[in-house]
Amino acid sequence: MSTTSPVFLIVPTIQQYGWGKIGKSSKVAQLAESAVPGFALSESIPYAELWMGTHVKSPSGVPGFGVTLRDFLAGHPELMGGVSSVFDTTGGNLPFLLKVLSIGKALSIQVHPDKKTAEKLHAQQPSVYTDPNHKPEIAIALTPFRGLCGFSPASEIKAYLAAVPEFRAIAPDEVVRRFEGASEQDERAALRDFFTDIMTADADRVKEELSKLVSRYLEGRETGIEHGVRDLVLALNSQHPGDVGIFCAFMLNLVDLQPGEAIFLGAGEPHAYVSGDIIECMANSDNVIRAGLTPKPKDVPNLIDSLTYNAAKADSHMVQPKPLPGSTYTTTYVPPVLDFRVLAVKIPENSTERHPSFDSASIAIITGGSGSVMSENEGGDLALSMGNAVFIGANVSVSFRAGKEGMSLYRAYATTCS
Repeated sequence: MSTTSPVFLIVPTIQQYGWGKIGKSSKVAQLAESAVPGFALSESIPYAELWMGTHVKSPSGVPGFGVTLRDFLAGHPELMGGVSSVFDTTGGNLPFLLKVLSIGKALSIQVHPDKKTAEKLHAQQPSVYTDPNHKPEIAIALTPFRGLCGFSPASEIKAYLAAVPEFRAIAPDEVVRRFEGASEQDERAALRDFFTDIMTADADRVKEELSKLVSRYLEGRETGIEHGVRDLVLALNSQHPGDVGIFCAFMLNLVDLQPGEAIFLGAGEPHAYVSGDIIECMANSDNVIRAGLTPKPKDVPNLIDSLTYNAAKADSHMVQPKPLPGSTYTTTYVPPVLDFRVLAVKIPENSTERHPSFDSASIAIITGGSGSVMSENEGGDLALSMGNAVFIGANVSVSFRAGKEGMSLYRAYATTCS
């Protein structure tokens, strides 16, 4: 099947950030061995992300044409579908970006801006905020995953303030007392003030209190409530010694996901991925506002201004997959945005799964096994193996056929209806 067909292979791009897993331990590297021509795996390099999409920073390639997917779609807008007008997508851009992440060290304490904030930041600092788009995202665990996700309920933060003297010592007493005594109506404003004073605290004081905290934990002198975060604090301190972001372990929800479980993070929700391999899908953006656990530039004022300060249990971020209507082996993750949906497909050996046409172009990544995909519009099979990424044009129904090992894949597309 040639690339003049609406179904064709694309070449993902690799991002080698320092937090990625090293060598063969990285799911990104394992997939890239099959997906990226000329890729030579090194056991000394961290492989962090595999990108599939049209983002200007690192667009996928189209084999045989010598162009990026971004440029190819600009010349073939019929493949995009109706969502191009819905999301004001021009120049061959898809409204979503599909990724695989392999996390060996904690990512930064970060937040993604909403559309209005992204436009402002892009205009002010285009070299830092490289596009004017928002970046809601979903993370689906491929392996056991750990992360920090959204502010914990205020009652839990207050419990840590009572139990962890080193945490309490960072912010001024009057700010802590105001947060502890805030009514439900005033809690959000009080949390903002408290979080602001933590993240802007004197660096020497932060290091001093962290040193006390780490020493106490290494001596086994934690209280019962601290037991669940003790190992996380020690791990974060070993990766980012003395960093104020470590205190976010007492303010953000700690989530542990098993394969197939997922969380959604909308604009303004603080988070940090800690470990594991995930499928990540987001709006077509690379905008990240950072405030801790990173050697990269921090933008604490904009992060503080961008946060929603919603304080709720981690369950509020979970996305429960549902069966795709008419399918046998497909479940769908439906976040509260139109920019993307994600299908998880697990086809037994020598079996077939049909997907209906969507009014959006889509991208699929094969995460296990092998097989083929056939466009029902044109016929002809395209062979697929682990690591292959395939583009499927809008308004094209397809059938996936698994080989003798079965086949697993994730497919992202956009939608025009909620």
